[in-house]
Amino acid sequence: MDLLAVEGICAIARALPHIAHPGRDEPLPPAVLQARGDALYGAWLCGSVLANVDMAIHHKLCHTLGGSFNLPHPETHTVMLPHTLAYNATAAPDAMQRIARALGGTNAPQRLFDLAKELGAPTALRELGFRVDQVDRACDLTLSNRYPNPRPLERAGIQKLLMDAFEGRRPD
Repeated sequence: MDLLAVEGICAIARALPHIAHPGRDEPLPPAVLQARGDALYGAWLCGSVLANVDMAIHHKLCHTLGGSFNLPHPETHTVMLPHTLAYNATAAPDAMQRIARALGGTNAPQRLFDLAKELGAPTALRELGFRVDQVDRACDLTLSNRYPNPRPLERAGIQKLLMDAFEGRRPD
């Protein structure tokens, strides 16, 4: 699963800069067509991994935010992933190193955040309509039915994660 995940991350990271802003009315250049193939390949690999591993805090938070606060699914995942990686970084250092290398960086949460900014993707929950007064409720819901996670789920840590994501702070 580790090999599939890293290969999937590499393929998607390689593809995104080429497919994020193609010309709408122009024929697609070969690089964009190749990038779409890389993205599909990466998505298939990562989907295969998801079908074979336990979900963790990222999955729980995104479904809580989408289901309870009506936030859009893909954008919520985009905003949350750098912060959930940062939350788990000390508990999964080998995984963080592999992810960082796959993204072409040295710090996985920061590189993922930077990639989202470079692509013009949302980086803050407030951009999606989430309100600061909803942080405590989201934290309560997240802690009510815990998922397995590399780092223990702690209220203060999850509140900080949610506030960082709300503000769109680059993970430290």
